[in-house]
Amino acid sequence: MTAIRVLLVDDHAVMRAGLRALLSSEPDMAVVGEAGTGEEAVEAAERHRPHVVVMDLSMPGIGGLAATRQIAAKGLPTRVLALTLHGESEFLLPVLEAGGAGYITKSSADTDLVEAIRVVARGDVYLDPGAARVLVKNYREPKDAGREQPLARLSAREREVLALTAEGFSSAEIGVRLGISGKTVETYRERLMEKLGLHHRSELVRLALNEGLLAAHAA
Repeated sequence: MTAIRVLLVDDHAVMRAGLRALLSSEPDMAVVGEAGTGEEAVEAAERHRPHVVVMDLSMPGIGGLAATRQIAAKGLPTRVLALTLHGESEFLLPVLEAGGAGYITKSSADTDLVEAIRVVARGDVYLDPGAARVLVKNYREPKDAGREQPLARLSAREREVLALTAEGFSSAEIGVRLGISGKTVETYRERLMEKLGLHHRSELVRLALNEGLLAAHAA
């Protein structure tokens, strides 16, 4: 099995060393590089072409959010997992909008980082439970009754797949929950994304939040 190539980005060398030590014991992961600024992160992502970039948001230079946006814009085969000291609610949705594939706090990195890397490496979105609750709480926006409701285009099963995808479940996990195969889940996801004109799973997360689709799951 090909190892997940990981790039560590943090302006504190001690933090990078700790993350490297944490990942070194995982047989399916290999740290291929490190960076201490946003600019270095973009350059290193182009040079190493990692599967996953673990990106600190608060750094000198352009910062992690802008670096995430630049990496996503280059079309690299790379997923960015944001890592930050605090669960700042104002950064959660911007990370996804910038093209990030997940969000995790440093306080939970010792227990959740390895699984978060695996989740985003396989193409899913990772949000720890605390982040998901903050997103749902802060983005229950009132709907304009005069505008078209995007979810009206979807079947009930497509809505279920959308909600569970937005919560970060894999195709296989969704299949178990719904009693269908993972392949069927992927077919539903492709169909609903085509109906909604979406291209990235981060867009699915934003839509599900803005439409209140996750509220029942996070209550």
